[in-house]
Amino acid sequence: MGQKVNPHLIRLKNVFDWNSRWFDERRYKEAVLEDYKLRKALMERLRQAGIARVEIERSINSVKIIAYVSRPGMVIGRAGTGLEELKKFIMRFFIDLRHGKKQMPKIDIQIEPVKEPNLDSYLVAKNITEQLIRRLPYKRILNQNAERVMGAGALGVRIVLAGRVGGAEISRREKIQQGTVPLSTIRENISYVSLPALTKKGYIGVKVWINRPEDRG
Repeated sequence: MGQKVNPHLIRLKNVFDWNSRWFDERRYKEAVLEDYKLRKALMERLRQAGIARVEIERSINSVKIIAYVSRPGMVIGRAGTGLEELKKFIMRFFIDLRHGKKQMPKIDIQIEPVKEPNLDSYLVAKNITEQLIRRLPYKRILNQNAERVMGAGALGVRIVLAGRVGGAEISRREKIQQGTVPLSTIRENISYVSLPALTKKGYIGVKVWINRPEDRG
């Protein structure tokens, strides 16, 4: 079971919470689409700040956005100017998406720092994809990132590359694992992500599992 199901899904409410927390029966479809487009826009805009994930909470006429970043100072800016610009960006996003026809929600933005970037699977996988695009040796990439994750206090890490690794003619899988990564143990805090790296030879899939200590999130 652990090999077939996304590790986050089988741990919802036991270890993890939903990234979108709301329910609106009347405009459920529109709200889901708004969440998807807003999350995609924020992940792109805050890429340089090392954004890991975006959580969205909705109430009757307000939207609370929680962004987890590794460099919060780049988002907040001097005297909070960056945060104000981000709020204006989100307001313009809702105006464009709703075509100015519906009442605009009240926006509440909260920036949270990532305690340890090397224990966040998304940030680790993003770093690996960027290194693959720069055509660094894949064995060095796997070894360095695995050692960095274990050095940050992880109980285990598994990294899998799939595709034309190293520019080979035939696609294959390359894997490294250190420590223990028990996917079927529900109580374990397993951070998982799957990202593509678009290299000159084609896409290389990157999957990262990190078994984190219970007090690190």
